[in-house]
Amino acid sequence: MNSKVKSILFHSLFVSAFLFAITACGDSEKKLPILGERDWVKKTVDGKEVVDTIYNTIPKFAFVNQYSDTVTEKIVENKIYVTDFFFTTCPTICPVMKKQMVKVYEAYKGNPDVMILSHSIDPEHDTPAVLNKFAKDLGVEGQQWQFLTGDKARIYEIGQNNYMSTAKEDTTVQGGYIHSGAFILVDKEKHVRGMYDGTTEEGTKKLLNDMERLLAEYKK
Repeated sequence: MNSKVKSILFHSLFVSAFLFAITACGDSEKKLPILGERDWVKKTVDGKEVVDTIYNTIPKFAFVNQYSDTVTEKIVENKIYVTDFFFTTCPTICPVMKKQMVKVYEAYKGNPDVMILSHSIDPEHDTPAVLNKFAKDLGVEGQQWQFLTGDKARIYEIGQNNYMSTAKEDTTVQGGYIHSGAFILVDKEKHVRGMYDGTTEEGTKKLLNDMERLLAEYKK
């Protein structure tokens, strides 16, 4: 991997997470942080003016999955999920990432509270049929792991603006695209709660551990 790609990938994965990490009020040891930019709004409650915090939230979306079905944000309603960005012809980090993501899939296979969304950043090539074969080659069945394609601009927008993950074309690099190696953990309120290096065993283990912590938050 050349230095330009490596720099962008790791800058996206780690710098974003640390610069914008927001720890849940007074409970940092027990709860995962909420990552991303935040804003504050004033409102009146019981006649008193209070300040409410607005956190980065994954917006509504509509993509097409490996079964040619339109998928919206409702598919992850009341679920936690892990997301990433890739393309099926990727010659660099994608094969490693998918090998690691299969471990997440196997760990939570059949768990109704957990999903995985993988977004292709090369929708021209990665049609539903291509994604379907790709999923089958990984041993993925059913609806729990969604391989998504759709409008390129929208995929790039939601990746970079909401998931804080680099996803764009770059004809100067091998494969023609740059994307982060991050696995991104999202809670039931659609807040980003963690970013992990999806190219390493260590990053995947940290993700699996934090998924357990996040699921535990909803059992209290």
